[in-house]
Amino acid sequence: MLDKTFDPAKIEASRYGQWERSGAFAAHPGSDKVPWCVMMPPPNVTGSLHIGHALNMTLQDVLTRWNRMNGRDALWMPGTDHAGIATQMVVERKLEEKGKSRRDMGREAFLEEVWKWKAESGGAIVNQVRRLGATPDWPRERFTMDAGLSRAVLKVFVRLHKEGLIYRDKRLVNWDPKLHTAISDLEVEQKEQKGKMWHIRYPIEGDKERFITVATTRPETMLGDTAVAVHPEDDRYRDLVGKFAVLPISGRPVPIIADEYSDPEKGSGAVKITPAHDFNDFEVGKRHNLPMINVFDIDAKINENGPEAYRGLDRYDARKKILQELEEMDLLAKVEDIKNTLPYGDRSGVVIEPFLTDQWYVDAKTLAQPAIEAVKTGKTKFVPQQWENTYFAWMKDIQPWCISRQLWWGHQIPAWYGPEGSIFVAETEEEAQKEANARFGEKVIIKRDPDVLDTWFSSALWPFSTLGWPDKTRELDKYYPGDVLITSFDIIFFWVARMMMMGIHFMGDVPFKTVYIHALVRDSKGQKMSKSKGNVVDPLELVEKYGADALRFTLTAMAAQGRDIRLSEDRVEGYRNFATKIWNAARYCEMNGCKLDPAFDPASAAYTPNRWVIGEVAATQAAIDKALEAYKFNDAAGAVYQFVWGTFCDWYLEFTKPVLQGGGDAAEEVKKTTAWVFDQILILLNPFMPFLSEELYEHMADRPKDFMLMASEWPRYPEKMRDMKALIEMAWLIRFISEIRSVRADMNVPAAAKIRLLVKGADKDTKERIQKYDEILRRMARLEKIDLSEALPPKGSIQTVVDEATLIMPIAGIIDLDKERERLKKEIIKLQDNIQKIDQKLANRQFVDNAPEEVVEEQRARRAEAETVLKKFSQALKQLEAA
Repeated sequence: MLDKTFDPAKIEASRYGQWERSGAFAAHPGSDKVPWCVMMPPPNVTGSLHIGHALNMTLQDVLTRWNRMNGRDALWMPGTDHAGIATQMVVERKLEEKGKSRRDMGREAFLEEVWKWKAESGGAIVNQVRRLGATPDWPRERFTMDAGLSRAVLKVFVRLHKEGLIYRDKRLVNWDPKLHTAISDLEVEQKEQKGKMWHIRYPIEGDKERFITVATTRPETMLGDTAVAVHPEDDRYRDLVGKFAVLPISGRPVPIIADEYSDPEKGSGAVKITPAHDFNDFEVGKRHNLPMINVFDIDAKINENGPEAYRGLDRYDARKKILQELEEMDLLAKVEDIKNTLPYGDRSGVVIEPFLTDQWYVDAKTLAQPAIEAVKTGKTKFVPQQWENTYFAWMKDIQPWCISRQLWWGHQIPAWYGPEGSIFVAETEEEAQKEANARFGEKVIIKRDPDVLDTWFSSALWPFSTLGWPDKTRELDKYYPGDVLITSFDIIFFWVARMMMMGIHFMGDVPFKTVYIHALVRDSKGQKMSKSKGNVVDPLELVEKYGADALRFTLTAMAAQGRDIRLSEDRVEGYRNFATKIWNAARYCEMNGCKLDPAFDPASAAYTPNRWVIGEVAATQAAIDKALEAYKFNDAAGAVYQFVWGTFCDWYLEFTKPVLQGGGDAAEEVKKTTAWVFDQILILLNPFMPFLSEELYEHMADRPKDFMLMASEWPRYPEKMRDMKALIEMAWLIRFISEIRSVRADMNVPAAAKIRLLVKGADKDTKERIQKYDEILRRMARLEKIDLSEALPPKGSIQTVVDEATLIMPIAGIIDLDKERERLKKEIIKLQDNIQKIDQKLANRQFVDNAPEEVVEEQRARRAEAETVLKKFSQALKQLEAA
């Protein structure tokens, strides 16, 4: 006998261990089954499972389990990312606690410490993924710095360099002055704060009475100005174009140039151009062939290019000194208080500096063209489709990709520097040495580039490097390209686009046929989760409290395409109650002797509710399939939820209770049908709630030893299983009972009160059905008796209509009609006021334009709901006033 209550904690760990030991997660490249493949976005080896991971992993697992059960050779490829900066910082902090630093240790000793940390503590996140019930092929787990992937990285770098698609260049990068490395845009956090705009007067060379005013939020960068730009059609400055302004403090003359980057409507219409310290200015500088003067060192202190009195000053100390001097020179025209956005390093927490430096780059523009074409022609599709626009926007405006990082942890760049500025790129030092010796005709000293590659470089190779490339493997032949990639919108450019570029270039084909972009998980109020707001939801805490199945089902049920998830603990608790409902249904089956009969043929069922529920099983399976094929996860979860809670538990079990209690052949058929349907429920539920379904599947019937539900075949039902006559008849019965229940609720009729029902205008079918289901109708609608009557309704009656028949319920003796009229009037006024308030909100353009889309949609949904209830209450009041 099952325990009285479902306890997820009691079964999850042991169940998962059983699954993993069984080998049921494994792909079989040698089999002749049709392949299906999804690549796990590799979480950082330093990471902990957050709610976004939980959503992503759940959706991947739902698809993997469903495809596996459908007979596909499913490969869900797991792995972790070496996470260059994050991992290096973790290990450096640990060393600092022991009074050590990586600089003192040297590169080799430090890397030994990192690998040691990785072996002991890294990858905790993969065990957290296991807590969710995820079923990737764990023995295939890869790491972006394992030997095979490192070999792939070297080959790709060397080949792209030979093809001229990797090169070294001096460009602006996001520079972290604390970590001393270039970082990607994704590692930059934009923060709004209070700031100032300083308006500075630059004297015109040769005209002591004339000045041109520029505005800046960063006066310290003026030391690196190399021009002042005005719009070519700005008449105010037309005569100044070609002349020079004198840079205050340094006294250096800079040309006044005409460029459309300058906006005549903004400020004075003139802008200072600092190509070495601003990304927009860098482009202006390239267009006008301006000098690019870097005035900061790697610590963001003034370097040798600044005036002598400023050298060695921190950028903010330099700012204070500059402003003081400008004030004394009477060149500070105005100071404004403003709100502006500053870029911070997400790891270091310091303001990032646009910094001119030599780095390695990928010619992303060339690689992007085939990747753009692949999406245009439909070789790879985005779901939802609107994300294609984001992809195209980024790809069409793509810049050279900076791939070098000034770190020690990562793939060291396979480039060696020789005499006379020569560079040798090769897979090994021996090859590079050989090339260098051949170039110079003698043995020369070469030194390897100390930088490492951007983490995204190795991640871009993930879909094929994990399958064994550059070797020709069975896995590569069978599972590339993958079927789908599931990921979030924020890395469409950083990861998805780069996998597309690399996959097409090295494999000749796209890396995946579909890219499913899942929603952002927000808090219950629609706010983005952040530690500073204190609204971060820990998925592992939810698993502890409610079980993995409840969290999985919540995330799946809320994963509607194009709509962010507003996660509340109440929703998780609600789906935990769903799990409890299923558990209780299993106990009901046990207590009523509903045991699975392997010989039972569903097609043999004669009793109408049995034929109906069997047909609804088939309809549910079809709905799940249709939804998952279209990546409509919420519809798939909704289909199984509605069937289990509504059709099976609320209706079928209630319909058939008297039959079970009555005994005989009818009861036997109901027992067999109930057991068969519940068995099918567990199969259909398995991709969504694997722990609960597996536990009950093992318990509810005699199965072969060690047979697991997850290894079962996904059901396929013949079309004839859907008996349309039974479907129509039971749909009528549900409508009839639901309408009476609804009217009772609207009129506040006590649940225990049994009322008389008069049915007027019933046709032949309705009369037959009323007679056939008299007991069910009376029991489930709480009716004293049902009479067919064509007479006028008794005084104090309320009426409703089901199909052609009018249902009349005399309730005058059961409720106080006057009191009920007053209650309804008050409710109607309250609803009208509520609708009016919502209308005022929605009519406010400022609210609609500025509020998150989810908040606006919620207001519209609330209004629609209030309108529906208002209509019901208005009709009920009208009935009562006529009664």
